[in-house]
Amino acid sequence: MTDKRSNTAGIGKMVLAAGVAFAFTFSLVPLYRIACEKVFGIRLDNTAVDAGTAAAAGAAAEARMVTVEFDGGVNSSLPWSFRPNQARMQVQVGQQYETTYYAHNDAGRAIVGTATPSVAPARASGYFAKTECFCFTAQTLAAGETRDMPVRFIIDPSLPADVKTITLSYTFYKNDVLTEREQATAAAAAATTVPHAAP
Repeated sequence: MTDKRSNTAGIGKMVLAAGVAFAFTFSLVPLYRIACEKVFGIRLDNTAVDAGTAAAAGAAAEARMVTVEFDGGVNSSLPWSFRPNQARMQVQVGQQYETTYYAHNDAGRAIVGTATPSVAPARASGYFAKTECFCFTAQTLAAGETRDMPVRFIIDPSLPADVKTITLSYTFYKNDVLTEREQATAAAAAATTVPHAAP
């Protein structure tokens, strides 16, 4: 008799646990919808959209204009002047644009620098595609050399609608290892070109 009662109690607990699990799983759907809409700004809508409305929405997204601001600076250990050649531009999403940054070596010797980029706001970085960039590539400027460094970019049309302005910023750092190597190479080349005195 005791075994029957314990079996019945065990089955009851299992049924109760299954019911709780089902209720919890069922409640995840509205919770997921709320999280997507309120936290991530993603709207989940099951209503059908006709082809004309979808095409119009796509055309509006493609025609959207965004302001891109440019910024640039150098680390204190790098004796360069570095800045964007233009402060901002209006761009159409989905189209490729080009801008340039001005760099000048203020030192009396060759220096190697490396730039790191950043995009603000951070959530726009995944929609800002650089098709040509001088970042992460060692850049060597001779003493007093000036160079315009190009950047080509495209903004994805799916950029969140509330993002109206994007800032592209670069910071140049001195590459000590490559700078020392460059200076050692230059010194060795100078030594081999010095004429020897006649015996």
